[in-house]
Amino acid sequence: MSFDSQRGPPEIDGMTSLKVDNLTYRTTVEDLKQVFKKYGDLGDIYIPRDRNTHESRGFAFVRFYEKRDAEDAMDCMDRHLLDGREVRVQMARYGRPTDSYRPRRSRGYGGSSRYRSRSRSRSPRRR
Repeated sequence: MSFDSQRGPPEIDGMTSLKVDNLTYRTTVEDLKQVFKKYGDLGDIYIPRDRNTHESRGFAFVRFYEKRDAEDAMDCMDRHLLDGREVRVQMARYGRPTDSYRPRRSRGYGGSSRYRSRSRSRSPRRR
């Protein structure tokens, strides 16, 4: 039901994705499954994790096989309380990125060449 790094991302073509915001960090895939399954057949639930801490980033994607089921879920679940928080549910705006992962370049000393040059003091020159 959720993204498994061993098998890779699930095939989601044709599914309709909802973005669920304002989740607690303890909300699990199973919690979301229990709440959203009553609106129709679920294709996938994905909770993105922080790269360093591996904790939830506070939002999730819930994918339905049928668009009408996703619309029903969105209408009923938007502003609904889940784990003590009012969640926001909307249609996902963007699909999964198609480019392979590229780490961000570090900024600051040692990163981009534009940061490596040393500048001279701007104070007036003494004679």
